[in-house]
Amino acid sequence: MPHPNLSDEVNRNIAQSEVEGGVNLDTLPDGEVLEVETQNRWYTIVNRGSGRALISGHPKFCPQPVPVRIAGSTWGGSMIKLRFIGRGMHLEFRHPTFQTIITSRVIEIRACPRRSPAQAETVHS
Repeated sequence: MPHPNLSDEVNRNIAQSEVEGGVNLDTLPDGEVLEVETQNRWYTIVNRGSGRALISGHPKFCPQPVPVRIAGSTWGGSMIKLRFIGRGMHLEFRHPTFQTIITSRVIEIRACPRRSPAQAETVHS
């Protein structure tokens, strides 16, 4: 049901994200590994809880696993779905060196087999 105080575009985006689906990071156990395909890259994300994660998959920003804070996903504007990785949306995370990184649109999200903490530290894309 559309929210009366939001624009038609925002209501459409919210409805579309519910149709396309995604992953709420707060529901994942610590150590859960996700593969996230965007329009331009494949990322590997190891959930560390409370929005913290290790991410790899970008040749400049994270060629090796880097500890980041995942803010959530956006539709390309300022409205964000917190700690959510959504298909059709842009993943936004805070890098320790490069600050805020916004990916191209997320195409697919896959859960990977569980790894030990030592293996998760050496995940490569």
